[in-house]
Amino acid sequence: MFRTLQPYQLVVDIVFAALFFLIGLASSASSAHWVDLAVCTIMSAALAFRRLSPGLSLIIAWVAAIIQMVSAGTVPAFADFAVFGILFCTGSYGGRVVRWLGLASAGLGAVIATFYIVALPVIAQYGPWATSTDSSFVLAGGDLLRSLVLTLFGFLAVFGLSWTLGLLARTLRRARESRRAQALAERDVAIEQERNRIARDMHDVVAHSLAVVIAQADGARYAQASSPGSADAALTTISATAREALGDVRILLSQLRHSQGESPQPVLEDIDKLVDQMRAAGLTIIRTERGTPVILPTGQQLAIYRIVQEALTNALRHGDTAQEVRLAFDWQPSASVVTITSARREDAVDNPGGHGLAGMRERAVLAGGTFTAEASDSSFAVSGSFPNTARGTA
Repeated sequence: MFRTLQPYQLVVDIVFAALFFLIGLASSASSAHWVDLAVCTIMSAALAFRRLSPGLSLIIAWVAAIIQMVSAGTVPAFADFAVFGILFCTGSYGGRVVRWLGLASAGLGAVIATFYIVALPVIAQYGPWATSTDSSFVLAGGDLLRSLVLTLFGFLAVFGLSWTLGLLARTLRRARESRRAQALAERDVAIEQERNRIARDMHDVVAHSLAVVIAQADGARYAQASSPGSADAALTTISATAREALGDVRILLSQLRHSQGESPQPVLEDIDKLVDQMRAAGLTIIRTERGTPVILPTGQQLAIYRIVQEALTNALRHGDTAQEVRLAFDWQPSASVVTITSARREDAVDNPGGHGLAGMRERAVLAGGTFTAEASDSSFAVSGSFPNTARGTA
């Protein structure tokens, strides 16, 4: 029944009601009728509750109106203007029942006010209509009908307008809240997408680096006795890979703390370094290119780099490292296609729900391309195709 208001809103409503009471008291000081004072006090109280509890405010206003109507000798006063603010608040802040009760009160109030102001004085002047034969009464009756209609429509207009303005304010307020909620939802979606992107990058960096470190550590362990030089080279690769991975992870974590920050992202030129790193880890990589390379947007270059990185990492972790891994770039007129084919180990198990394949597919789609992954008994191939949106050649 009571709405939650901010403290400043309560203060504003109470101060406004107090000022309204003082003005109403000053306007009725000449008559000093107790009914006028009571009506002014009750209407001021109704104004104080108009936003806190529109239903209670409407009830209080009706109590004041009834007291005013049943008391002989009272006339409409300044306090009656409070009705407009109360009807406005029933339309703007009231619940479903209170809102429609406000509209009904506007219509009923218009009828009662019309009867009280126009019809009641005529009845008091001419007495019972059924026994009057004065010709002037017939003319008065014609004027009475015209006055009743005009007054009724006048009250319906002002009371209904107050309620309608409240309903309009309610609609505008809800539309503003809806836009604000939509903006917050869009921001949350953007944040979640950014977190997913960072999670994919983290997966790519950590999985790739750990695969290289593990392969080099195993090689160093086997070569320690027979070839100390090879062991030293392996440890150097481990150190460089771990240091690079640590730097990448720090960049990603800084992006989580400062979402506005932009950091350099890998591009196609960095694939050469990646291939050299994976060769040092034990992979035999055959790289081929067909056609004339084109300049791709940064997003597509990043997607291609991550696909190559993930595919080579999977080949190192799950493939037969004794067999060749083929990295092929096909620069077609309409699309750029990258394909990585690796041999499978005999004990390899398919994992279509893994994060690696899902991440590669999502990267390709977000960059406007397509992604396919095909497995056979002896090999596994992934391919990403991206439309050539740029016209320049590399």
